[in-house]
Amino acid sequence: MGKNNNLHSAKRAKNDEFYTQLEDVEKECCHYVQHFIGKKILCNCNDQKYTAFKDYFKINYKTLQLSELICTSFEKDGHGELYRYDGENEHISQMTGNGGFNTPEGIELIKEADIIVTNPPFSLFREFVATLEEYDKKYLILGNMNAITYKEIFPLIKENKLWLGAKSLGSDMFFDVLNEYKEELMTTKTQGGGWKIIDGDVKGRVATACWFTNLGHNKRHEPLDLYKHYTPEEYPKYDNYDAINVDKVCDIPMDYNGVMGVPISFLDKYCPEQFEIIKFRKGDDDKDLSINGKCPYNRILIKQETKWIQ
Repeated sequence: MGKNNNLHSAKRAKNDEFYTQLEDVEKECCHYVQHFIGKKILCNCNDQKYTAFKDYFKINYKTLQLSELICTSFEKDGHGELYRYDGENEHISQMTGNGGFNTPEGIELIKEADIIVTNPPFSLFREFVATLEEYDKKYLILGNMNAITYKEIFPLIKENKLWLGAKSLGSDMFFDVLNEYKEELMTTKTQGGGWKIIDGDVKGRVATACWFTNLGHNKRHEPLDLYKHYTPEEYPKYDNYDAINVDKVCDIPMDYNGVMGVPISFLDKYCPEQFEIIKFRKGDDDKDLSINGKCPYNRILIKQETKWIQ
């Protein structure tokens, strides 16, 4: 069992060493310019020497009229680095600890900042979000789409305290990876599956990467266009909850006024003015939703607001 745990730990460590490309940071951050104006930005959980988050905010410092840019580097068995930039001067200093976000120094920086923008370790995503919520912080962070299903994360989504970013769930993201991991990717994964050569360099592919934020953006308020009509034959009910099953988001009926179970990809199209999120995955018996004894993929139970029903 110990050996297996070590293998899982090694896999998590590699997954945590995927580095976001500047192009992807630019594509997402352009949707939040109004939130960044005049703010103190913290980019932790990165290598401050090479992080695309630092590059983006340094390049756009004056346009965004930032008050300060702060970045940190994590050094597992040593001292992290602290970077500060005020638009004119850069200051780099050694941190007392390893630069982790959950160290006393890391917590003080979170408390100091207005907005946190970063790519936290996927394996520590729950703890990272919990820390930001504890200190009532605004944030834009990368995570795995599967985080939607976490018991610590879904309640925040349901309560409209956290939502997906502007990037579509259907678009892949490619990350810079360590040189020692590139060879392993190329020998264990298919090209286009786990990796891709971009501009002559091997990039790691993460199909499930998505942005999570509590900053408002326009896409979140775009209503979903519906065209289908409800029929009992096409939309069966669950055995253990008074709701119908909808296999595809595009098939949500426009004229149904009850609860519906939809795929988690619905959150990519979720407009809070149009829909209410009821609960996730479980029926009245606290077991997985089922139809004729069989469980579909994970479902989010939603209801269309009355004024939108046609």
